[in-house]
Amino acid sequence: MKIAFLEDDPIFASEVSQVLQTAGHDVDCFLSGRECLKALNSNRYDMVILDWEVPDMSGTEVLASLKIKGNYPPIVFLTGRDAEEDVAAVIEAGADDYIVKPPNPRVLLARINALYRRGSDKSNHQTVLQYGHITVDFDKRKFEIDQSQVKLTEKETDLALYFFSQMGVLLSRSHLTKVVWATSPNIDTRTIDVHVSHLRSKLKLLPPFGWRLISVYHQGYRLEQID
Repeated sequence: MKIAFLEDDPIFASEVSQVLQTAGHDVDCFLSGRECLKALNSNRYDMVILDWEVPDMSGTEVLASLKIKGNYPPIVFLTGRDAEEDVAAVIEAGADDYIVKPPNPRVLLARINALYRRGSDKSNHQTVLQYGHITVDFDKRKFEIDQSQVKLTEKETDLALYFFSQMGVLLSRSHLTKVVWATSPNIDTRTIDVHVSHLRSKLKLLPPFGWRLISVYHQGYRLEQID
């Protein structure tokens, strides 16, 4: 099995990698969330193991970025955070399993192998949803208005998919930069503003059509469906 492993502690990363490699797995270890995501976008992996708290880009932000691109491999979180609400939040966000540090080697291997055998069960994920006049196909990355496809650029599509997956949530510009522009982080806020403006126009995210894509001063953006 080819595994991408995100862990910013090099000693712990080496220890876990050794366990996985001894069991016959091919492991690429990344100390940076952005480097991990670049590799995942350009190479095929059978499994992804993510730490949560990584300085440049958290494991949850890597997961969010993978989700908007679609067709991602099974994902396991290996983290020191063990609160029930953290476990629930990560599983609900799309992770397939959650293991608390430090892992028992036999348990780690057993759970990874079991997950690989059954594959990532995405059957409970709704892929085509209707939001008023807009139809969103998350798998095919397509948007339709009244059964007519809306032409969006790749980044507009990424941004729109993330807004619709986080309806009603205030998303900071910093967070959007990490999730949507993860591998090109040195963009200015004007780039995000321009893309948001295009989405308002192309998808009719305006009050007369039952939507608000609002800018919250010094905070970020929130997509709201209104009556």
